[in-house]
Amino acid sequence: MKNVLVIGATGQIGSELTMELRKRYGGSHVVAGYIIGAEPKGELLESGPSEIADVTDAEAIVKVVKKYDIDTIYNLAALLSVVAESWPRLAWKIGVDGLWNVLEVAREHHCALFTPSSIGSFGLTTPHVMTPQDTIQRPTTIYGVSKVTTELLSDYYFLKYGVDTRAVRFPGIISYVTPPGGGTTDYAVDIYYSAVRGEKFVCPIKQGTLMDMIYMPDALHAAIQLMEADPTKLVHRNAFNLASMSFAPETIYAAIKRHVPEFEMEYKVDPLKQHIADSWPDCMDDSCARSEWGWQPQYDLEAMTVDMLEKLRLKLDK
Repeated sequence: MKNVLVIGATGQIGSELTMELRKRYGGSHVVAGYIIGAEPKGELLESGPSEIADVTDAEAIVKVVKKYDIDTIYNLAALLSVVAESWPRLAWKIGVDGLWNVLEVAREHHCALFTPSSIGSFGLTTPHVMTPQDTIQRPTTIYGVSKVTTELLSDYYFLKYGVDTRAVRFPGIISYVTPPGGGTTDYAVDIYYSAVRGEKFVCPIKQGTLMDMIYMPDALHAAIQLMEADPTKLVHRNAFNLASMSFAPETIYAAIKRHVPEFEMEYKVDPLKQHIADSWPDCMDDSCARSEWGWQPQYDLEAMTVDMLEKLRLKLDK
């Protein structure tokens, strides 16, 4: 990677990924792509170039690719799972029609392309324990349907045109930097905010509901490590199962309570979020990512909890 464009650079993952890429490759080599109404601010704006890069406007993306001689694109444009259920047509327009535009740009201008998939690409009929890399994917949400389509389209462009497409299936991502924005796993971010603020946490997911999760530093490292990986070692491409930790609400609550003894939690289940959560794996088998490009997470639940509480106390001045 010499010159990188991050599409969706002001989003939950994109804002942190852009900064991490700039640390590694230099600010001038990483362009923050954004849409009108979601302009970069602060360090994200000041640390490198930014340009309008809306996935629904292929010509705008072409201009950026030509202007900065882009060779690698991280396409993070998508609506999150719960939001997508309220806006299914928009979710498809961004996630699938937008991807088609970016794939065409990558094909015509010889760019490598990362477009993440998700645990949401699985469904109720998928094996939920140690979900295999290659298995049935029959999601019942528009978010999941669009992610399966993302995987298939990305593989199609690799097989037919030789476009260097790569992806991971992200678990729920936990971060102290960017507030949650409408994902099913966002409760695992909100719970830390409540603990640091001294508030009782109202959990929208029922007790015993296991889901794969990952701490943001590991998620960023995985995305970059995969794009840097030797292509001759990749048997799979779109998309690798990615696992780090799996827990239920009561487990993360117990982990936080060890450090914040007075912390309290109660359950008020959100039917839509619970329906989505029930269709996702309890834990994924990520042995292909480990063997093909050396994936290895650095954070478990305890290490993440210590870091989240410390960083949020500083952020919230608590």
